[in-house]
This record gives sequence, structure tokens and C-alpha cells, in this order.
Amino acid sequence: MTSPVPADGAQPDGVRLQKVLAAAGVASRRVVEQYIVEGRIRVNGETVTELGRRIDPETDLVDVDGTAVQLDVSKRYVMLNKPTGVVSSMRDESGRPDLRRFTEDYEERLYNVGRLDAETSGLLILTNDGELAHVLAHPSFGVTKVYIAKVEGAVTAQTIAKLTKGIELDDGPIAADKARLLDTSRGSSLVELTLHSGRNRIVRRMLAAVGHPVTELVRRQFGPLHLGTLPAGRSRELSKIELGALLTLARRDSGVAEAPGEQQENE
Repeated sequence: MTSPVPADGAQPDGVRLQKVLAAAGVASRRVVEQYIVEGRIRVNGETVTELGRRIDPETDLVDVDGTAVQLDVSKRYVMLNKPTGVVSSMRDESGRPDLRRFTEDYEERLYNVGRLDAETSGLLILTNDGELAHVLAHPSFGVTKVYIAKVEGAVTAQTIAKLTKGIELDDGPIAADKARLLDTSRGSSLVELTLHSGRNRIVRRMLAAVGHPVTELVRRQFGPLHLGTLPAGRSRELSKIELGALLTLARRDSGVAEAPGEQQENE
């Protein structure tokens, strides 16, 4: 089925959906047409079954099988395993090592999503998509992050329970979404914490509060993204599957109101 052509012969506004999705790398036009017929594609939340559907790639939101698609091919998304000793800034006024070394090979001007303190390593997202960066970094959206901390002392099951039940800090109560002990040996322990809080240095403060100061800290997961085997100091572009999951998360949460006065994360 195709959209009718107006009586004056003018073409309707927009670009054919299958052309836009093919350009975005979803699949060939023929395959995309099959997706449309099968009802697997939505535009602004509504299922599309007409092959003649036209859209505005700059304003319309499209998903395939429930996974968001980025139609703007000028946007870039990079995963970095930030090493320790590097500040989460594109230009550090104190002259400390910053993130510029990891972005200079990209034509686009990339920025970091949120922050990790200088002595924390792990997953950091670099992008030129300002809207997505805002949604993912702002504490009010509550994106889940997973950390592995090496701490002093032997952590007990009671301490793990305390972290998930909640503890009181100077700036109010806090509880981990999940916590588990990974290992204990030679006077130290490895603890995995899952949090959605964006409060300043929250992981270090929580563990110090239960008597186990952090000696090493790495962020292994940010929302649907996993660091995997990416070495420290290396970066790579997100796969289409990873990007789709990230965009889907951001679009789902983009209607959440901001919490006034909160800071971006700095774990």
C-alpha cells in the first residue's frame, strides 16, 4: 500500500521510511519493507504498516522490534575504559591528564557523559549527542551502574546486607540496588555494587562508612553497556545493538522531570 499523491502532483513531505532506515544501517530497503508489512516498526510510538509512510528524520522517533534507531548518522557514540590518573574533563585547568587524548582522532567534537573521579577507572561514554548525554548523566533519570571495588579488610555477609538495606551518610540515607562479595584474600575484598544514585563519590563513601575503605574502583557497567574485555586506556564505537539499547533507555526515561539541585555523578 502506498500513500496517495496529492491532486496538485506535489510529493508529500518527508522521506520514505524504508530509505531512512536503510541509510541508518538497519537493513536493506527491501528487508525494511518486509519489517513494515510485518508491523515491526513504529514511528513516534505508533505501528506503521504502509510502505508509503514518510517521516522527518530530524524530529520523528523510530524503533524496530521495540529497539530505538538513531536516524542522525552524524551522531557518534564511543565507549572508553578510562584509566586511573585521568580526569573526566575535556580540558583540565590544572594541567592534569584529561580526556582529549581519547577524542582527538575523531572528527566530531565529543564530550563525556557524566564523570568518574581521577582514581576511578572504567566505563565512560563519549558522544556528540547532547540530548542523550543529558538524559544518561543526570541523576534524576537513575541510570544503573555496576562497580567492582577492592576494599580494605574482610567484608562479611552482614556488611553486604547493610549496604543493600541502607546506611546513613552526611548527605542522607543511601542503599545499593544490589551488592555481593566476590572474593576475600590477603586482607582485602572485592565487592560488586549496583547503584542508580548520582551522588558525589558515592561508592567510596558507602564502603568507607561500613568500615572498608576503597583502594581500587572500576565501573564495569553503565545502563545496558558492559565494559567487557576493553583494555584500560582503549576506546571503541558502540555496536548497533549497544546503541539501540542505549537509545531505548534514554527515550524511555526522557520524560522524567529533573531533580533540582542535584549534581552529575562523580564516583
